[in-house]
Amino acid sequence: MTTTTYKTQAQRVLEVLQAGEQLTAKQIGARFKIASPAKVVSTLRFAGYPIYLNEHTDTKGRVKSKYRLGAPSRKVIAAGYKALSAGM
Repeated sequence: MTTTTYKTQAQRVLEVLQAGEQLTAKQIGARFKIASPAKVVSTLRFAGYPIYLNEHTDTKGRVKSKYRLGAPSRKVIAAGYKALSAGM
């Protein structure tokens, strides 16, 4: 008997972002058959992954927003620690 490993939608999106790809919400929806890409990204953010939404302008002047995995700034980390200490 073989065992199959199932990955959640969030895990599959995270793997692609960790590989360095930048994806629009539409690309995430089509590639992973996700009805609500923003919800999956939000889930990953609440799990502690620094996912950013950056705007890109192509050569024809069209603006697209793409998700990417990055490194949090010092301000974000400081705000997190401040929020944690306030809850104690």
